[in-house]
Amino acid sequence: MDEDGGGDGAADSGDAPTNDGQRFDRLPATADERTVPERPTREEVLAWWDERFGIEPAVFAEHTFWERGSGKIWAFRGELTTPVEIEALGMTCLRTRQEHWKPTMSAIQRFGEHATRNVVHLAREQAATFLAGEDQDLDWDGDWGYLVVTHDLAGGSEPLGVGLYVYGELRSQVPKGRRRDLR
Repeated sequence: MDEDGGGDGAADSGDAPTNDGQRFDRLPATADERTVPERPTREEVLAWWDERFGIEPAVFAEHTFWERGSGKIWAFRGELTTPVEIEALGMTCLRTRQEHWKPTMSAIQRFGEHATRNVVHLAREQAATFLAGEDQDLDWDGDWGYLVVTHDLAGGSEPLGVGLYVYGELRSQVPKGRRRDLR
């Protein structure tokens, strides 16, 4: 199945399939097609985005999902055969080999405009604090965990990145290299 773009990159040699950090393997569509243990499926990834953020699966209809290494999921707009041995493919969108799956800043900035749940909107000073990578106290009635953080830009609400809300505090998840001091 790998030559036609399906499957999840497992070898047909009879060896137990594993993740290979040097190549991209397409996620299997469903658990029935999974050959690499613990590899998420397209179905699971779509369900996670929908359950956590209310982003409907149709938003990702033109995208394929790929794993490189262990739990680093990439989204690519298009189709390729699997496996693919290149350095980068589309954008990283999700980390799955931890207790709570974590979306990337790039994915939130790209797909976060479709979120209908677990979205926190920040005022100007709060947004500047967030983009500087600083944590801040925040009263919010929603779920704890990863949030889409938004702010008004150019006449509309735009996703800035990922925040982690716990114990009344919004913890900025902006990577160090992408932080900006706008105050």
